[in-house]
Amino acid sequence: GVTGMQLHRFYRSRTYCGRCGHRMEKKQDERAMLCPVCHNVEYPKISPGIIVAVTNGERILLTKYAHRTNPHYALIAGFNEIGETLEETVHREVMEEVGLRVKNLHYYKNQPWSFSDSLLVGFFAELDGSPDIHRDASELATAEWCLRSDIPDNTLDISLTHEMIHLFQKGGEPR
Repeated sequence: GVTGMQLHRFYRSRTYCGRCGHRMEKKQDERAMLCPVCHNVEYPKISPGIIVAVTNGERILLTKYAHRTNPHYALIAGFNEIGETLEETVHREVMEEVGLRVKNLHYYKNQPWSFSDSLLVGFFAELDGSPDIHRDASELATAEWCLRSDIPDNTLDISLTHEMIHLFQKGGEPR
């Protein structure tokens, strides 16, 4: 259903060709819009982003977003910028949001997240250096280290974040 909503938003927002201004048509052989005049093809936007579980021995970094009513814990996350590898995005986002350095990145898996037209790529990373958090208050309401044994059960179970937190809790993070 969520993928259907994403496609509906895409089709609705591509009524006219961005190149020549003529009315677009749905392509019959793939999920795309085609301009019958200049033959411009537009595909649904998919923005790559990362989610990273930062670990420090038996602890994991849990966060909550600022300016959101969602009470659930999250991991560090952010969108990939032009010219940046996913690994560079991990390092940048962790530094920007909590002022920490990470090492030993391990790809875990990915998840389409149609709510924001994204493909989220999950990583585990180990703390590299001081564990002192310098939280960006404009992005995060909370950022704290939590022992594996004390992880609260307050994440949404539909998300990659939830899966990664619970994998860590059970001792199954990749090495």
